[in-house]
Amino acid sequence: MTANLSLEFFPPKTPEGADKLRATRQQLYALAPEFCSVTFGAGGSTQEGTLQTVCQIVAEGRSGVPHLSCIGQTRASIRERLAAYRAAGVRRIVTLRGDLPSGFGPGGEFRYASDLVAFIRAEAGSHFKLAVAAYPEAHPQARSPEADLDAFRAKVDAGADIGITQYFFNADAYFRYVDELRRRGVTTPIVPGIMPITNSTQLLRFSDSCGAEVPRWIRLRLQAFGDDAASIKDFGADVVAALCQRLHAGGAPGVHFYTLNQAAGTLEVCRRAGVSAQGSTAL
Repeated sequence: MTANLSLEFFPPKTPEGADKLRATRQQLYALAPEFCSVTFGAGGSTQEGTLQTVCQIVAEGRSGVPHLSCIGQTRASIRERLAAYRAAGVRRIVTLRGDLPSGFGPGGEFRYASDLVAFIRAEAGSHFKLAVAAYPEAHPQARSPEADLDAFRAKVDAGADIGITQYFFNADAYFRYVDELRRRGVTTPIVPGIMPITNSTQLLRFSDSCGAEVPRWIRLRLQAFGDDAASIKDFGADVVAALCQRLHAGGAPGVHFYTLNQAAGTLEVCRRAGVSAQGSTAL
């Protein structure tokens, strides 16, 4: 299987973490990712780390793509970020609403990701290609699945070029979501987000907090393995590799791996899925 492939990292907090991430990136570059995105903390809490990591990726000869969230931000602060990204040679941005840090009151001049997309388009024209978040199982704060689909359409209408989904394990949810968007006239590529399963406790905690469904049969199998880390990783790699193969067979335009700054899980999934990476033109 040949797949358009991209990777996501988060900014390291320590020098040791930075060294580890550098080594992780070198391993994952063997997959020939089209781009590597770097997350942006709640309320902009990691924005300098985001830029620093993106610059390192660019210096390594790869496309570094910063995440940019707008909650808690002002037009002036976003304008400053855009100038820094332009100076760093960035041509792509993952644009998000984001969350406020705990204890941080309401603030900022943007309410939705569509507002941020529209502002970037007004400020920078077509200089940046813009990706936005998509939710096959609906955003946990959405009033309804229909309202969530309308919210994605609003981001596209504001100027988004591509959607990257929250991770999921039910391929039918993804295909139905894409079909619903197509019925609404949305033609932009919707790239599936993929989460390797390497740690059951971590996965279930993440999933419960972000609203990603872990099917009951997967939960039960993971719980049955207990502390058997090797069996969890083996089972997880098979499950996620099969998911990637089904998505590819169904016409998904690529895959975006949430690496959690680890190489082994993503590499093993790609090996089992028979992935032969090639550059993507979707974003």
